[in-house]
Amino acid sequence: MTIGERPQASHRPSTLGWTLTVLLRQWHERVEDIARELPQGVRGYQVLSAVAHGAPPTQAALAARLGIDRTVMTYLLDAFEGCDLLRRTPDPADRRARRIVPTDHGRGVLADLDARVAEAEDDLLRGLAAGERSLLLTLLERAASTASPDADPCTEVLPPRA
Repeated sequence: MTIGERPQASHRPSTLGWTLTVLLRQWHERVEDIARELPQGVRGYQVLSAVAHGAPPTQAALAARLGIDRTVMTYLLDAFEGCDLLRRTPDPADRRARRIVPTDHGRGVLADLDARVAEAEDDLLRGLAAGERSLLLTLLERAASTASPDADPCTEVLPPRA
């Protein structure tokens, strides 16, 4: 190679950003339609899912995890309590804190939503065989966890909202 000569590219142009953006946008549209009756739609689905699929978080920890302002979280949880989806219970370790737990009704609503989201995801990835879908999700989860190993997945994808 001579001075000023550019090396030939040995890699194809990157499509990762475009691919992930298309899939995320389509996922969001489908899940927003499914979760439209929840307070705040997709965000509401993420709140209900975070509460029901893990250890009951404190209100402050849930707000931090999802990147929601603590004051806004109070109003959001009020709406969820009004729909009988969640309830606040005193934290046995700290009476000043409240643990957020799903109600039986909330668990039932979430089970229905989870099934509908799974169907939407299957449709979104319909161009792949079942084994390929499973492999894709496994690889994406591994890539995401190694890209930012100490980060909470929710705070990585959600900008803080006032």
